[in-house]
Amino acid sequence: MRQTMKTCGLFLIALVMAFPVVAQPSKKLKKAGWELGVQSYTFHRFTFQEAVDKAQELGLNYMEVYYGQPLGKDIEGTMDFKMDKATQKEVLKYAKSKGVKIKASGVVICKDEAEWEQLFQFADAMGIEIITCEPEYKHLKFVDQLANKYKIDVAIHNHPKPSNYWSPELFMKAVDGLSDRIGACADVGHWKRMGIDPVEGLKQYGSRLKSLHFKDIKEKVEGEAEQHDVIWGTGILPLKDMLEVLKEEKFEGLFSIEYEYNWDNSVPDIKKNIAYFNQVVDELF
Repeated sequence: MRQTMKTCGLFLIALVMAFPVVAQPSKKLKKAGWELGVQSYTFHRFTFQEAVDKAQELGLNYMEVYYGQPLGKDIEGTMDFKMDKATQKEVLKYAKSKGVKIKASGVVICKDEAEWEQLFQFADAMGIEIITCEPEYKHLKFVDQLANKYKIDVAIHNHPKPSNYWSPELFMKAVDGLSDRIGACADVGHWKRMGIDPVEGLKQYGSRLKSLHFKDIKEKVEGEAEQHDVIWGTGILPLKDMLEVLKEEKFEGLFSIEYEYNWDNSVPDIKKNIAYFNQVVDELF
């Protein structure tokens, strides 16, 4: 009997070890009002379906999709706000089957008001809650109108110079007088590369902050053009200080993991990012 029990025990251990460990987000995220997801550009060398599979493997329930990603072998076309309704249903069906909600989309710039309207119609049909974008200044008021019409938040992103919103000051000036539906998506890596203190940037955004492209980057090395992404907590961004500020500011919203490195095999790194994030969240809350 003892030998049988021992054999069964070893079998169960082997069975558990045969399955990959999922880096589930901290249970304290709900208490914080924070949501952890992934920007599908992280997996842009793969299809949308493969990106969803990877999100499921990571234990992530939220995704921010980018436009232009091939949908997958059994769904024709690319992620596009101009896709037909039949394709929309297929995309939503696949994401739902993996327990993934398409929470946000972007970063997008529309050429005219008609295209902006089409984007919001798509987001409304897909249940997308946040549109990450960089509107031309002349379109801001119209985008504000659409955000309120469709009850969808707008998160204006900060690409580096010469983006219209590369600094917090430019963003805050541009959105002055617009409704609360118009907010920001803070890409903290771009800030750091532009010489902007991300902690102060988050303070400046204040209640305008809707979401983040969260990351850590390597130290700048003379002769190297790129400060690429690194595993969270090993780079030069003050991640703990940023999260503490967000707690103080009572931020509630989406953290999109945008990991732009090890493109072909980034899941192991992202698992470490999630583990680091969990540790800090558990300490803060």
